[in-house]
Amino acid sequence: MTKTPRLFIVIPCYNEQEVLPITAPLFRDKLLSLAAAGKITADSRVLFVNDGSRDRTWDIIRELSRQDEHYIGISQSRNRGHQAAVLAGLMEARDKCDITISIDCDGQDDINAMDKMVDAYLDGCEVVYGVRSSRETDTFFKRFTAESFYKFLAMMGAEVVFNHADYRLISARVLKEFANFKEVNLYLRGMVPLVGFKSTSVTYSRAERIAGESHYPLKKMIGLAVDGVTSLSVKPLRMIFGLGLFIACVSFIFCIWALVTALCGKAVAGWASMTCIICFVSGVQLICLGIIAEYIGKIYMETKQRPRYIISERTWEEE
Repeated sequence: MTKTPRLFIVIPCYNEQEVLPITAPLFRDKLLSLAAAGKITADSRVLFVNDGSRDRTWDIIRELSRQDEHYIGISQSRNRGHQAAVLAGLMEARDKCDITISIDCDGQDDINAMDKMVDAYLDGCEVVYGVRSSRETDTFFKRFTAESFYKFLAMMGAEVVFNHADYRLISARVLKEFANFKEVNLYLRGMVPLVGFKSTSVTYSRAERIAGESHYPLKKMIGLAVDGVTSLSVKPLRMIFGLGLFIACVSFIFCIWALVTALCGKAVAGWASMTCIICFVSGVQLICLGIIAEYIGKIYMETKQRPRYIISERTWEEE
């Protein structure tokens, strides 16, 4: 029989001074209700990860930790991005607990899904993915692009869970193995399935943000999408080879046509058609070079082996 696990809820925070005082009690109450139901131990914790916030987020986390022992926090030395913040919290927690649940601070993800996640763990699952049941709260553009992205990743051969973000339960056993993944370019929702172990999914409804503004604008979402594709698949490089082969064949056909036309004495000045061909081929070349450069840039960053996060402060070290 599985022993009662100790849970750490890992919550990345970046400039969340408006929403944190509202959602922090909700996370604590959920922790207490799970403990009261005998599903987790009473010494479980809510672990906030300050991702180099420029507002009062870290001060609020410190105040919470002084007021209630269930709150603890770590602070990164600077802003390193959402994925690095989640990873920092998971790696900090892996030796202190039996299971972790990562969730965003904004209150959009349904915290009641944690009950089902813990139940699935107690039934023998080591990883439990939180999957959105619908995207009704998203705009049409965000819904279309997000779902298209998941389908595109699957087409590229990446193993991802459709409509799953970073709301998931991971056991300490899995985290110990996950620590062996040393990538600097992080895309956790694609990396976690690579570890393996028994997994399942629970569905939940996503609500509107409780307070404050989203810190994940279109630019960051595009950057995350690029990281997802280039970190998990080499198919774009193979597609470049196929595209280059196709254009080379078409060009060879046009060369034969031009030669035959010239030998027949029917050559005419084709400035417009020649310009179109040159512009098309040049554009394809630049796109291909850009994709190759993206991979080379990632290789460059990986070879430096810089730390993915640096923790500068811990609330329990201030006691």
